[in-house]
Amino acid sequence: MTAPATFQKEERIVSKKLIDELFEGGHSHSLAAFPLRVIYLKKEHQEGLPPIQVLISVSKRHFHHAVDRNRVKRQIREAYRRHKHLLTAGVEPQQMVAVAFIWLSNQLMPSTLVDSRMKSLLEKVHHRL
Repeated sequence: MTAPATFQKEERIVSKKLIDELFEGGHSHSLAAFPLRVIYLKKEHQEGLPPIQVLISVSKRHFHHAVDRNRVKRQIREAYRRHKHLLTAGVEPQQMVAVAFIWLSNQLMPSTLVDSRMKSLLEKVHHRL
């Protein structure tokens, strides 16, 4: 029996330096599958960090109520947790990948749609690594 997929606190991007490098550096790549956009950056692995770190962003401009933003973030986290094995298989031991998921729509979407779009994005990123 395989271990259940989890999304640990350590897997989240908290470093301001890494966030700046991900969004402002010229080395990151971007893909979109509406309503999600993924921005990813391959880096050399740093000791003590997991091979993949994730950031989830839902703009206040799209959802004025925190309850709606939190729902979308929960959908994205769950979809990532279920399909992250697609991405971890493509990361070499000496590499790490920083990934940001950005919500593009101003409407709530069903979880099944978010799940399918997350799967397709992770497959595309896996093939480009």
